[in-house]
Amino acid sequence: MKTLLMIAVGSAIVNNVTLSQFLGICPFLGVSKKMDQAAGMGAAVVFVITLSSLVTGVIYKFILDPLGFTYLRTIVFILVIAALVQFVEMFLKKSMPSLYQALGVYLPLITTNCAVLGVALNNVDKYHYNILEGTVNGFATAVGFTIAIVIMAGIREKMENNNIPEAFKGTPIVLVTAGLMAIAFIGFSGII
Repeated sequence: MKTLLMIAVGSAIVNNVTLSQFLGICPFLGVSKKMDQAAGMGAAVVFVITLSSLVTGVIYKFILDPLGFTYLRTIVFILVIAALVQFVEMFLKKSMPSLYQALGVYLPLITTNCAVLGVALNNVDKYHYNILEGTVNGFATAVGFTIAIVIMAGIREKMENNNIPEAFKGTPIVLVTAGLMAIAFIGFSGII
């Protein structure tokens, strides 16, 4: 249990996938304009990364590794992630059409979100986690992504009312803010 807690805290806060590993920057910058969109994207990413970590872990452990097809892991993992994103997209279209419309083009981008594939590959290659540890890592990583995107959305909503110099309006101030958030998260590095 202690190991799982260490993995969770480490993945969500200390080694935040967006702010320390710089994975998932596209949706982080693109969907963080409004809190509700950021929270919706975070929830979709939590579902996709958690489920893809579980499914890819099972496929790797019981199919690819025993049969010696580990070289196919990237292709197989991309197919699994694409299928899960399609499932999320269909679910949101039916049950939450307003969130589906708000996310727009960014929902299919989860398929190509390097954070999702990065977590699946790191679980089996870098960390050599078992299925449970990989799933916990995936869930915690997605929670860390959600924390980062929601904080960024809150800051961006507050910045709309501020007088920002013309040269910093738009993307430049967002990148400066993201950099400052990354520096702030470095402060958590001594926890684990």
